[in-house]
Amino acid sequence: MAQELIRIGTRGSALALAQAHETRDRLMAAHGLPAEAFEIVVISTTGDRVTDRALKDIGGKGLFTREIEDALLDGGIDIAVHSMKDMPVLQPDPLVIDCFLPREDVRDAFVSPAYAALSELPAGAVVGTSSLRRRAQLIWRRPDLRVVEFRGNVQTRLRKLDDGVAAATFLAMAGLRRLGRLDVARSAIPPEEMLPAVAQGCIGVERRRDDARIAGLLAAINDAPTATRIRAERAYLAALDGSCQTPIAGLAELTDFGLRIRGEILRPDGSAVLTGERNGPADQAETLGRDLADELLTLAPADFFTWRG
Repeated sequence: MAQELIRIGTRGSALALAQAHETRDRLMAAHGLPAEAFEIVVISTTGDRVTDRALKDIGGKGLFTREIEDALLDGGIDIAVHSMKDMPVLQPDPLVIDCFLPREDVRDAFVSPAYAALSELPAGAVVGTSSLRRRAQLIWRRPDLRVVEFRGNVQTRLRKLDDGVAAATFLAMAGLRRLGRLDVARSAIPPEEMLPAVAQGCIGVERRRDDARIAGLLAAINDAPTATRIRAERAYLAALDGSCQTPIAGLAELTDFGLRIRGEILRPDGSAVLTGERNGPADQAETLGRDLADELLTLAPADFFTWRG
């Protein structure tokens, strides 16, 4: 009996395709399946098509996932491969994400044609980013710099740098590694200096909740340590009501003693920052994440975020 085709839904960028192929290759290795057992289905999303406006102005994170999830709900694909930092904290009820590939480098990369590090940028230099988190973190640390909107995939943003639109930008080290373009990074910024986005560096695989066949296939490639870390971070994000209009950073790490999660919330204009940390047993990942969020929300003035105002 012929193997039923497994259709993998993904965005069409070079990075998204690399992540889809990594997922396929891990499934092939885990189950002894040939490449012909899979079909990569490229789906155009609103976030990919609309590149001349900031994400916060056109709908937020779901712009990179909605059409892909629609295809999953309609049965057009069997699994969807996502960068977890792009995922809203809630999925449509018939869908679930319970498979995570081993997490890559979580750090942000400093990218510039002329400067080797953020500290080398002169006062007044223009830095491009589409991330509210990076924008707020940058202004908090370097209020002397000018920040401009800088959307597009990796190749587009590198071209903008070459064209002189900005002197520098930030990319995820994980994405550069998956693209084989680590040469692009002038330096990697330690989390102590720039805490990354929640779930940065993690690939998640989404499926229909009632699809037992796919659930069994994905269980074999789920990385348990990554799953624990992401559960903590997404519980933290959900408790903060996180969206693309909220500058939030967070990172959970497994230690010899359990799990450590650090969090940071900022005013969108970078004028203030609040930080916190929780440590505890790894099997209490979600509780630790929620507790950290509760602490930061307690510390934050009522007008700290626009969504609380």
